[in-house]
Amino acid sequence: MNNDLILLGHGSGGRLSHQLLDELIIPALSGITPAAQNDAAVLEPLAGRLAYTTDSFVVDPILFPGGTIGSLAVHGTVNDLAMMGAQPLYLSVGLIIEEGFSKAALGTILHDMRQAADQAGVRIVTGDTKVVPRGKADKIFITTSGIGVIAHDIPIHGANAQPGDMIIINGTLGDHGIAVMAGREGLKVGTDICSDSAALNGLVTEIIAAAGHNLHVLRDPTRGGVATTIKEIAQQSGVTITLNEEAIPVNSAVRGVCAILGLDPLFVANEGKLLAFVTPQAADQVLATIRKHPLGTHAAIIGQVTEGPAGKVRLETSIGGTRAVEMLAGEQLPRIC
Repeated sequence: MNNDLILLGHGSGGRLSHQLLDELIIPALSGITPAAQNDAAVLEPLAGRLAYTTDSFVVDPILFPGGTIGSLAVHGTVNDLAMMGAQPLYLSVGLIIEEGFSKAALGTILHDMRQAADQAGVRIVTGDTKVVPRGKADKIFITTSGIGVIAHDIPIHGANAQPGDMIIINGTLGDHGIAVMAGREGLKVGTDICSDSAALNGLVTEIIAAAGHNLHVLRDPTRGGVATTIKEIAQQSGVTITLNEEAIPVNSAVRGVCAILGLDPLFVANEGKLLAFVTPQAADQVLATIRKHPLGTHAAIIGQVTEGPAGKVRLETSIGGTRAVEMLAGEQLPRIC
């Protein structure tokens, strides 16, 4: 018997299950003592409105340039809370593991989850583990849920974009999607392309402090990329949005790969980027604040909200034309989160 592999017995609820939890999963994720391991986490009361989110991660490959499925799962859930202006506090983790998966690989993923959680200032307080037969999953799937607290009264949501708002992005487009695709397909794209996966809650805290009620919308452009996210906001808010192609930052290596493969960076996924809609009078201050943060050195103002038909998005191109921007149709890059 190969002691490095996950067996069906590790999901039985018996001795092997307890060994996996007590020797690997719990020490890596939370360090909760056996005496404190119960059927649910008991949390202290929070002062403020609660934000709650859940997401599942099935990325292929599970290890990619710049991250793993473990760090991605934490970042994705933390960022969903942060986009509501919430301070993320607690996470739950559900693991679906395929029989035959390596314990060493699992250990790497768990380590990355704990490290990402610690860096984001959140605690993993509860979870669950299941093992399924070979062929019933692809190595490992992860579901995370998160709770955060909104301690301010600023209305930050997708239906709050207002005519005149300037749109700021904190960095280059498409890094995550292209990094994952390169890892999956074995593409040799050099060292310039790594996933942008990162927890954005620290940056969001600084944006809120700088903008206050001049901040109207926050959104992270993950699946479907910036184009789909902007279209969603235009529809939610009933406004027209104009983007400036020349102002949109794209890593030159990402741009090159997209050109070769016929992809549009506007539609490629991100996991460490946010879009902030702020009033014109606050835009320069917010942009300067973002650029001072390690996750915002390439921040730029990329567009503006205007009066016009509800849900319309247009792109002012680098050659002086204008084209309509619609949501992503179909699946451009499979399994990027």
